[in-house]
Amino acid sequence: MTDEQIVQGCINKNPIAQQRLYDKFSKKMMGVCLRYCDSKDEGEDVLQNGFINVFENIKTFKGAGSLEGWIRKIVVNTALTNLRRNKKLKQNVELESVEFSLEDTTNYGDNYGAKELLKIIQTLPIGFRTVFNLHAIEGYNHKEIGEMLGITEGTSKSQYSRAKIHLQKLIPIDRQ
Repeated sequence: MTDEQIVQGCINKNPIAQQRLYDKFSKKMMGVCLRYCDSKDEGEDVLQNGFINVFENIKTFKGAGSLEGWIRKIVVNTALTNLRRNKKLKQNVELESVEFSLEDTTNYGDNYGAKELLKIIQTLPIGFRTVFNLHAIEGYNHKEIGEMLGITEGTSKSQYSRAKIHLQKLIPIDRQ
């Protein structure tokens, strides 16, 4: 099935098309969820809610961009809704109050894999992590992030800067 056929099948509430859509994108979208969530269980909940939102809104997909990009945007928004609902975004952590606690400080340089980097990103305080994900990974600018999270553009920039400093402490790089 092509993406167009899958979309049309989902619009018609065809369970086979819905399963194909889920099978095609769920692994990538779980990776997105895990960047915003504290645990695999929470990530799975966000993924499920994200796909519910996808299926409820599939009729609005116009095919102008990629289907994956459209789904990713819905999943990111679902993750942000989850954070807001749990009031986690209200916690703006001051850099000085963050404990840097990565037990293994072995110098790996550029040898980090995606799973290791995900684990490190998940250790960021939620405000840092959310802004970092939205800016560095999803590509939103600070004005857009501010609007999405209900914070100022300056707060977004500050949280991003603090996230980078935090990550630099957590990821030792051999500069020899």
